Amino acid sequence: MGDKMRAVDIKGGKGNAESLFIAEIQKPRPKDSDAVVKVKAFGLNRMDTLQREGHYPVPPQAPKTLGVEFSGTIESFGSNAESNFKVGDEVFGLAYGGAYAEYIAVSTHMLMHKPEELSWVEAAGVPETWITATQAMYLVGEFAEGKSILWHAGASSVSIAGIQLSRTGKASAIYVTAGSQEKIDFCVRELGATAGYNYNTEDWSKEVLKATNGKGVDIIIDFIGANYFQGNLNAAARDGHIVNLGQMGGSKLPEGVDISSFIYKRLRFEGSSLRSRDAQYQGKLRDTLEEHAVPKFKDGYYKIFVEKVFPWEKIVEAHKLMEKNVSKGKIICTIS
Repeated sequence: MGDKMRAVDIKGGKGNAESLFIAEIQKPRPKDSDAVVKVKAFGLNRMDTLQREGHYPVPPQAPKTLGVEFSGTIESFGSNAESNFKVGDEVFGLAYGGAYAEYIAVSTHMLMHKPEELSWVEAAGVPETWITATQAMYLVGEFAEGKSILWHAGASSVSIAGIQLSRTGKASAIYVTAGSQEKIDFCVRELGATAGYNYNTEDWSKEVLKATNGKGVDIIIDFIGANYFQGNLNAAARDGHIVNLGQMGGSKLPEGVDISSFIYKRLRFEGSSLRSRDAQYQGKLRDTLEEHAVPKFKDGYYKIFVEKVFPWEKIVEAHKLMEKNVSKGKIICTIS
């Protein structure tokens, strides 16, 4: 194949899941601190569907190819790569883009050695999910032992990671919302959440207040946006911190939203993203994950839940499954 490789492309530059296809493109070359990794598996994320549709602000340094997390083996290096990696190393990592391909050029600051206890599939489902959860909970949400926390979209990959992090961080209570009793049972019984609420059948903000004797929760991690804005204000405790990571429920607030609790509860509402951060910031998060989470992956304490694995030739079906919003855990594609 030489200087060419196969990668997932989008007909017309943007479109629905059916617009995805595998094309032949230029193989990347490593720059400075980069390594070129031969990809074994890559994870799907919600941002991939938004980018595919043309609705995601892609960082300027990102290639047009989709995908931010992967596992694989190192093939070559740039001139200033981290010295603790060598050709042939099995790694997993986070990138600004380009993971839906046979090869990816990525900064060695965002690579981790793959533990032998993890499969290629499991490792590909770790970087974006667990680093996002760590960032939202600790760096932005300022979580500390004894605080209570609410994870919306409880069966999503980020919240699955977050619930486990909250448990080991000794949260006083861990609450979740989800769209089915099956997902709530999964979060409570399998992951250790304190309680969960079905947003289709319950007023989750009222239920959270009941469960906390009117106090509310200290930290709320939200992916929904406008539709949950009022509920988040109602459910937050005094001096609470609401961390917004997505706007799946819209970005424009409905008329009649009451923001008075910002003052009388002294609330903070803070948005955050990971992909737009510089490599130094992401590298610090990588180091945090490697120090605190990777040992727990090795001993099996932290679980990586995979909903379904597709060969990458079925990328259309994989995206369609993600869009159904029925999964519990990661959707992964493998490259043979």
